[in-house]
Amino acid sequence: MRVVVGLGLLMLLSVSCAMGPDYTRPALETADTFRMAETEGESIANLPWWDLLQDEALHRLIERALRENNNLKEAAASVEEFQARLYTARTAFIPQAAMTTNAPVLGRLNGFSAPGFASAFSYYGQGTLNWELDLWGRIRRSTEAAQAELMAREENRRAVVLQLVSGVAQSYFDLLQYDLQLDIARRTLLSWEESVTIARARVRRGVSAKLDADQFEAERANAAARVAQLERQMVQTENAVSVLLGTNPMPIPRGQALTQQVLPPEVPPGLPSELLQRRPDILRAEQALVAATARIGATKAARFPRLSITGLLGVASPQLSNLLDGGNEFGQAGLGLAGPVLNAETLGFEQRAVEAQAKQVLAQYAQTILVAFQEVEDALVAVRTAGTQRQAQEEQVTALRSALHLANLRYTGGITSYIDVLIAKRTLFEAELALASTHRLHLVSVVQLYKALGGGWSPEQSLARL
Repeated sequence: MRVVVGLGLLMLLSVSCAMGPDYTRPALETADTFRMAETEGESIANLPWWDLLQDEALHRLIERALRENNNLKEAAASVEEFQARLYTARTAFIPQAAMTTNAPVLGRLNGFSAPGFASAFSYYGQGTLNWELDLWGRIRRSTEAAQAELMAREENRRAVVLQLVSGVAQSYFDLLQYDLQLDIARRTLLSWEESVTIARARVRRGVSAKLDADQFEAERANAAARVAQLERQMVQTENAVSVLLGTNPMPIPRGQALTQQVLPPEVPPGLPSELLQRRPDILRAEQALVAATARIGATKAARFPRLSITGLLGVASPQLSNLLDGGNEFGQAGLGLAGPVLNAETLGFEQRAVEAQAKQVLAQYAQTILVAFQEVEDALVAVRTAGTQRQAQEEQVTALRSALHLANLRYTGGITSYIDVLIAKRTLFEAELALASTHRLHLVSVVQLYKALGGGWSPEQSLARL
């Protein structure tokens, strides 16, 4: 008879199904190609970062950040936490056993102390067994949710690595921009100081008006202010990079100059559908949706009775000397059924709350995808236009240098006043600073595109390089 009951329970368990909806990826519209894509081919996101970025000094900075950055350490520890939570959730599938002993060695008053009966007045040892049969899938859905939460943490760790690589690279290019602009500003400052000296001498000889000297002095002060501004921005950026490296503020070593940085000849983004499979924040949002969907089933199953197999086995005696003698054993086995009664309505509201949470997570998932496509398109147009803008500004700087040279010649020959030199020198200064910014913009746009596409590498692959 017991064998029949056992087989019946196993059959009942095997045919039971998990309550609640099974997760399916929402159907969201995606275009066949990116709007601003100019080239086709394998996405640059398939490149590891050390192949995309060609500066060895930058490589060393990124490698140090991947070893020492505290945000990445936090993300890795979060993965370990949710691995443990998943293991905890899985233990609900197996029988839960416990052991209890009692020894009234400190004395006792008169009380019921019959042999074979565990009480506070007797010596006893007992073991209990409880095994919940997951008829409605509550445990399975809870485990699904725990698994999805772990995967979300894994994707969060990958997102932190991608953010770290792109953040160090962009800040490094900022430093190279400040280096170049600071060199331009210092050269311009020196040139204005020479102009001020000349203008003052001409005023003393009565050749020029004091107005000319005042204008040159104003331009010299403007260049000096720009030098101070760039020096401040450089140190502050070095401090920010130091934090990414997990260290106190320090000077950041440079490698190649801004204009020597190598850019990939083409930056194909690949297919839009690949973005859903690659970008970590999208995958993280999807795993959050998986977990929210699973929790609907777990909450729904909690409204139904729980069936458990329970068992108790032990020995008890008023005297320790005969604890193990025959007749002191006790035990039982049976089925337990527990279900909500007065709190059934509360559990119903809880299910509605979890379903509403799933709707929120679905909206967040859809919004994450929209933002991802926006960032890719923004980066694509930035890469395309930055190259064109840089070429035009290079032509502008070349023309302005020629104009400054001619203005100096005309002024030396007495053909024009020094105001033409002043205007030419001022315009060239601003154009050279703008060209340096565009050089940096072009590099950063490629990095931003790489980040927006999700970067085709894993944290394990990146850390294995260290």
